[in-house]
Parts: sequence; C-alpha cells; structure tokens
Amino acid sequence: MRYLTAAALALALAIAAPTASGRTNAADAPTATSATTLRVWLMTDANGWMDVVNAANATFKAQHSGVDVKVEIQTWGDHLTKFDAALAGNNAPDVVEFGNTELAKYMAAGALADLTRYKAGFPNSKTWLQGLADAGTYRGKFYGVPYYAGARGVFYRKDFYKAAGITSLPTSLDAFSKDMAKLMKKYGKDSNFSALYFPGQYWYAAMSFVYDYGGAIARFKKGKWVGTLDSSLSQKALTRLKALVRASSRADRTGKEDTQDEVFAQGHVASLIGNGWEWGVITDPKTGNPALDAQLGAYPMPSHIKGKVMPTFLGGSNLAVPVTASDKQLAVDWIKAFTSTSSMRQLASGAGVIANTTVLANVNASKPKLAPFARAAARSWFVPNSPNWVQVENAKVLQNMLVAIFTGRKSIPAATKSASKQITSILNS
Repeated sequence: MRYLTAAALALALAIAAPTASGRTNAADAPTATSATTLRVWLMTDANGWMDVVNAANATFKAQHSGVDVKVEIQTWGDHLTKFDAALAGNNAPDVVEFGNTELAKYMAAGALADLTRYKAGFPNSKTWLQGLADAGTYRGKFYGVPYYAGARGVFYRKDFYKAAGITSLPTSLDAFSKDMAKLMKKYGKDSNFSALYFPGQYWYAAMSFVYDYGGAIARFKKGKWVGTLDSSLSQKALTRLKALVRASSRADRTGKEDTQDEVFAQGHVASLIGNGWEWGVITDPKTGNPALDAQLGAYPMPSHIKGKVMPTFLGGSNLAVPVTASDKQLAVDWIKAFTSTSSMRQLASGAGVIANTTVLANVNASKPKLAPFARAAARSWFVPNSPNWVQVENAKVLQNMLVAIFTGRKSIPAATKSASKQITSILNS
C-alpha cells in the first residue's frame, strides 16, 4: 500500500488551497443562499448501518441550513492511495475514516487537522475506549475521534466445557489454565483436539498477555522508541503463554489465526480467542457450522489478576479532518452528530461495535453475542503510535518472535532481545 513520503506530502499540503472539497475558493466565496457540500469518506462497513449515517446527516443539516452532506463509501484496499492522491490534487474530503493503526503516518506528516481544542466537545469524550483514544493522539495532540471498535474474547463450546466438569466460567488466568487442563484430559486422546486453539503467529492475542503483565511492545523514552519485549515483565508474560499453548493447543506452531473459525466449526476445538464478529463466521452455513450456535458461548479472556479481564487489542476506526478542510467547525459538527450517544447505541446493538464505556454500560447479559466482548473492550491496549509501526507489521517481527518461542527455535530471552532490537531500529528509522 502506497504512502506519501514526507517531502511529497509536504509539497501536496503546500500547494493545496485552504478550501474544503466541493466548496468554492476564497475568490468565489459562497453567499448565504449558495449550496455548500461537506464530503465524508466512510469505509464499506458503513453500508451495514446506513440508517445511522442518514440520521446523523439529518441532524447535521437541521443545524446547518443550506449545507449538504455527500457520503462517499471507500474500500479498505485502496482508500489510502486515493487519499494521498486527493491531498496532492487539492480534492481531499472534509471528514475521513481511518483504521486506527493507519492514523500515525498522517498525524506525523501534518496531513490531519489538530482537533485538540474541540476534544472536550465530542460526545462521551471522557469515556472513550483507551485504545481508540490513543490511536487518535500523537505527541500530546488529538487528531482522530473514536468511531467504533471490536474486541476479542474467548469463544467456547458449552457442551465440551460441561462434559469436562467445568461448571462456571473462569475469572482468572490460573482458573482458565486449569479448565484447559480438564478439557485436554477429557478430549486429548483426539490428536486434532485443542482446548485452546492458538496458532503460532497470533500476535494480537499474544500481546494481550504481555500488556496484562505490565509489559509492552515498545515505550517512548527521551524522544525515541525503545523495544521492550525483552523486559522482565514481558518475558514473564510470554513464559506463561508458552506453557499454556504447549499444554492446551495443537494448532500449527507456525500458523496464522485467519482460518481458526473454520477449524473451530469442524468440532475439535473447545476454545479460541477471537473478535465478536467471528460468531457469525463460526456458525455460517457456508464456511462454518450453524448447528453450533446453540452450543456456542463467549466470555472475556481473564487476567492473571483475579477478577479482572485481560487487555484486548481494539481493532476499529477513527474519524479525522484533513488539514486542507477550510471549515473545520462544520466537519467537527458532523462528527459530533455521527458519534452521538444515540448513534453509538445503535451501532452497539446492531453491529456489535463499541467506542465508549457510556454505551458499554448499557450492554447487559441479555445480549450474549455482544456483552462478553463489550466487557473485554473496557480494558484495552494499542500498538506503539509511531508512523513507522506498519513497517514492524510488514517485517513480521512479532510473528517471527512468537514462532521462534513456540517451536523452541530460540529461548524467550533470545527471541525477545532480537525482536526488541528490530522494533527499536524500525520505529526510530
């Protein structure tokens, strides 16, 4: 995926006139009766909640007579390339949705408007999920408003748990490990069985253990990033995870998690760690097993601290305003309408995604397909907010480290030291 270089982006911003997309320039400023259009880029996921989008548009237009809203749906495969070109051509939209790991590059390059002075005015700004709020913040300034996020939890087979003598869901990592041992004792003679299906490259789930123990992928210290997977806390977490995986999982030690739902549906797995939306994949008539719906349950992954849930990575989106937008207040007002409490409640109930704990508090046990993941979202972590983070992902630093640990190719101290050195180098390059 192409990104503008810093020099090219600076040139694009320099030549861009300070006018918003769809508006006239300063020499032809609109009169009170002329039409003004606010352009909004949302990703294809929004097709699933266009009623929420339309309601926000109606609220916004009621507040701003004569201002129209044009929502343009984008696809994940090419939206950044299109945004780069739009910036260079002075045709950028006024509001843009970014995946939360995509923001850092643009915040660092100065492509997005600083919304710090507007922050307190956004709905539920005091209760935003930490992982989403962190994604929209760079060097102490705020650029990206939390839109939605999905969280990971434990999917489990109720019938398998019951047959193994598990009468209540675990509330600590110790209890979870004991339950996995019970499941392996009951079903382990099946060579394909996993009490916890955990592929070797599953870094999203693995890093939750690291953050649960107080470790981190990297920390920003004295003006530079420092990889910290070789810290004592991170190593302690990975030691615990390695023991759990070796005792409970027969998944490929070098494999990815992208087919875990299909594997679960085949009937040889008691538990896996997955996103809330994976419920539909597991029970899908084409790719999964709809008969499992009655036996499928979920709960937050328990922490090593009894009574707490393990931090989860929040995969989701933020809304930002390009620096080229001439009327940032209009853009801010539309974002306010779109992220209102009523809008967020609709997204939670209809799509199972959440952006703040205000809405989370209204999700109760009567929604078994949402409530466990809502609880999990209350405690979250985020990747180092560096514009170079994507290069860490592309180099598969975390995946390679985990495979080395789970296969025994390297000791945990050696594997984490190597990974930390790579991360430090990449993030500061």
